[in-house]
Amino acid sequence: MGVVYFLSDAHLGSLAAEHPRTQERRLVRFLDEIKAKASAVYLLGDMFDFWHEYKYVVPKGYTRFLGKLSELTDAGIEVHFFTGNHDIWEYGYLEKECGVIVHHKPETLEINGKTFYLAHGDGLGDPDKKFKFIKKIFTSKTCQWLFRNVLPTTWGMKFGLNWAKSSRLKRKDGKEPPYMGEDKEYLVIFAKEYLKSHPDVDYFLFGHRHIELDLMLTRSCLLGDWIWQFTYAVFDGEMMCMENYIEGESKP
Repeated sequence: MGVVYFLSDAHLGSLAAEHPRTQERRLVRFLDEIKAKASAVYLLGDMFDFWHEYKYVVPKGYTRFLGKLSELTDAGIEVHFFTGNHDIWEYGYLEKECGVIVHHKPETLEINGKTFYLAHGDGLGDPDKKFKFIKKIFTSKTCQWLFRNVLPTTWGMKFGLNWAKSSRLKRKDGKEPPYMGEDKEYLVIFAKEYLKSHPDVDYFLFGHRHIELDLMLTRSCLLGDWIWQFTYAVFDGEMMCMENYIEGESKP
């Protein structure tokens, strides 16, 4: 039984990132270091700051990351990719080219005898009507077709990358607000409510929020990010823990 890893929110390719290539290489080094003991890797959304596939074209860049994902899957390691609100527009390339298993919605999965509720987390427990409206547009098959087939590729990519950049720069220092408490964190509230009708869930793991948090009472983990924190969760079949990747080594 191998070790299972969970991480999210690298936002690779962000125009707001100071050293995007260094960030990608750091992520690739981490994946390279864990490949000898990993049985599966779960990427819980927003690994790309903007990803949109066209019929014959995929976004420029990310070759090191995509190559490493392919190397892992070729070696028999399961790689699961949950789409986030920045990389919704995946239409089969990652599955066909990289051997990745893609999930477009939250999933309840059994992993090494435990039940996991896994999701990027955008929209869960959040009453923001504006966000829900925008997400409805982004997931509309008609809108996706128009974006892919009517808007020129260069314009589409420029729009997407700049939209993602402006979203990041709206926040102070480009970072999310700190932990707001169990009664205000939408994902924690969602997990508490979900547990009432699904008490069999052993762990909830979410991305999206960009803070590292492990709440054992609600069995919830927020995975942090791979922009500032370089954090991830590890499950060895018996214990779940959060860790921080430091160049060349992993420390709790």
